[in-house]
Amino acid sequence: MHLTNFQHFLDENGNIPTDIPKEARELANFLALLIDDASTGDYDAEPSIRCIEKGCEGLIVAFITHDTEEIYWVCPICKTKGYITDWQGTKWDNSSKN
Repeated sequence: MHLTNFQHFLDENGNIPTDIPKEARELANFLALLIDDASTGDYDAEPSIRCIEKGCEGLIVAFITHDTEEIYWVCPICKTKGYITDWQGTKWDNSSKN
């Protein structure tokens, strides 16, 4: 299970730095997509974000948990899953736009 504090991927301006290792940048961009998707509040939308596991063709299901306000995400195919914390107020947070 992936447990991620999203702030650890951001620079002082709230951006994903370009000078971090490629793998870290790819993971940060994947998490940003999940934040953008989950924070829209449209839980009827079809999943569209592809799983990050090699060889998996699954589409990630992501939503905000009601009790902790974390984003929970899971691939229904390979069962890769995780939580994202400290995503609120980032440029990918759409929750205030709802």
